Amino acid sequence: MVVEELSEADETAVTALWAEAGLTRPWNEPAMDFRRAIEGPTSCVLGLRDGGDLVGTVMVGHDGHRGWVYYLAVCTERRRQGLGRVLMAASEDWLRTKGAVKVQLMVRRENESALGFYQQIDYEESAVVVLSRWLNKER
Repeated sequence: MVVEELSEADETAVTALWAEAGLTRPWNEPAMDFRRAIEGPTSCVLGLRDGGDLVGTVMVGHDGHRGWVYYLAVCTERRRQGLGRVLMAASEDWLRTKGAVKVQLMVRRENESALGFYQQIDYEESAVVVLSRWLNKER
């Protein structure tokens, strides 16, 4: 297995995996998120391949201080085999090379399996409140 930075040629496979994993939402266009990440100077999407098959992804980026992780996904039939751990280790390594000193991520409160996964790999809940505002008032 190999972890590598993905390219625009991977868009269809990546967005299909994100949908399979239940990570997409109607108000977020996953293809746009993918393109933004691979084209941005401070972000990428890492893919885990087994042979030629894409079996997992993680989107990673940084703001110059903190790193962020999004769209961690492993295909259904390969879950519970340590692949999420491999992808998180790769994202942390990528962030270290960029000078990030901390990594953060957001998990929907109802996603108990994801919360359990991150707790198992020593992530802890931060005492912060995430505030947001839609910039597109048409939502």
